Order: sequence, then C-alpha cells, then structure tokens
Amino acid sequence: MSCLSVNTKLLRKILVNFVREEICKTGLKKGILGLSGGIDSALVVFLAAEALGAENVHAICMPYKTSNPESEAHARLVADACGVNFSVVPITPMVDPYFEMFPDADNMRRGNKMARERMTILFDHSALHSALVLGTSNKTELLLGYGTLFGDMASALNPIGDLYKSQVWQLSEEMEIPREVIDKKPSADLWAGQTDEQELGFTYREVDELMYRMIDLRMTDEELLAENFNAEFIAKIRHKIMSSHFKRRLPIIAKVSNRTIDRDFRYSRDWGK
Repeated sequence: MSCLSVNTKLLRKILVNFVREEICKTGLKKGILGLSGGIDSALVVFLAAEALGAENVHAICMPYKTSNPESEAHARLVADACGVNFSVVPITPMVDPYFEMFPDADNMRRGNKMARERMTILFDHSALHSALVLGTSNKTELLLGYGTLFGDMASALNPIGDLYKSQVWQLSEEMEIPREVIDKKPSADLWAGQTDEQELGFTYREVDELMYRMIDLRMTDEELLAENFNAEFIAKIRHKIMSSHFKRRLPIIAKVSNRTIDRDFRYSRDWGK
C-alpha cells in the first residue's frame, strides 16, 4: 500500500467543513470556481456543493478555441452530477487580440495568458455573485511550481492544496465523481494534445511518492536513495521545489516599519473573534 493512502471519509468531512467555515466567516455564503473538466476542479466543485448547497456554487467553463471539446463536455457532466450553477465563457475573443500583437509568443506565454485571463473572469464573477473564488491546485502542482502565478494558482481559499494528486484521485473515488473524469489523463488543456505528465516528464504517482518522503517526512537524499529513488530524479524534483518557492508565498514586502504585513502583522481571518 502507498504511504499516501488516506482516510477518505474523514478527509471529506474535514474539507467540506473547511469550505463552509472559511466562506461563512467572511459573511458570504457562495463559492465560484473554474470547472475545466479535469479531476481537480471536479473534486472542488463536489466539495463546495456539499459544503454550501449546490445552489450557492457557480462553476464556469472557460474554453479556448484549441481546447479539447471533451473538456467542456466533462465539465457539464460534473456540474450536472452535483447540480451546481454552470456557465461557459469562451476566452478566445480576449486572448487572440493580445497575441495578434505578439505573434511569435511561445506556448508558455500563451498558456500563462490563458490561465490569467480565466482567473480575471472568475474574480469578476465573484463580485457579480458575492462569492469567494475557490482554488483547484493540488499539493503536487504547488510544490513543483506547475501552475501560473496569479492565474490558476490564485484564489481566496483552496480546499485541495494540501492533497497530493494521488490523494485527489482517492477522494474523488469516495465522492463518486464521474468515472470519465477520474480515468482521463491529467491535462491543463492549454494547447492541443497537451498532457501534464508528458510535459513534466514523469508520472504524478511516482513524484508523489518521492515528494511525500522529501517534504512531509523530511528524508535526506541519502535516505531517499536507500528507498530506491534515482539520484537524478531526486535532484530534479528538489530543484523544482526550491526554484518555484516564490510562487507559494505572498509578494515579499520590504520591511521599513515596526509592523510589516505578512511579517509582524499576521492576524488570521478570524482574529477578531
């Protein structure tokens, strides 16, 4: 058995309560998120529907012209399965005029622009519906820096940010997310034929086993080698984690006063209670 196995019933209860409490303590009662047709956003929308009631959850699918039509079909399937509000906002009319000015932009630039365009739509609709934006980045992606800063990594709260991808699959089974979504190859769907694991160069399951030991158990490289992990793989993943740390924290503020935000002034959201 993998060391990443979790008690899915308990985890489900914890995360449902997290979504409910964190939204309600702000005085709001609704959540909004991008529903891509992938497993991460599917899990978050199921958690949100259980926590807030389906009528209080707004899921938006935001396809680009090169997006796989299957993605929107799976997003609709998920939305129908849990009964949340669902809408489609294509981003092609917003993205293409920009890149007409920069026709030589590579896939990375285009992908980042699409991710940030989607998040601006979500935050605009959060104001429309008086809802908080829910994040859908898992722990594997966050540790690897496999996401766009102020794009898909932006949110007001993230219920799955401490779950490795392997654990996302486990909890998705518990919550009976549609089989088609659980079984599909993970993809950000940023360009035709793109898959996460092909782009990363390794599978989620193998990197999860390594990072759990490296991060959660704090194993040294020597201990990881003794667990039969490849030295080159260890070095590659450690470099990815270290070099992407800037994506996992608030903007660094130069300290010039007695109480600097995010250094000395760190009250939590419920500090006044």
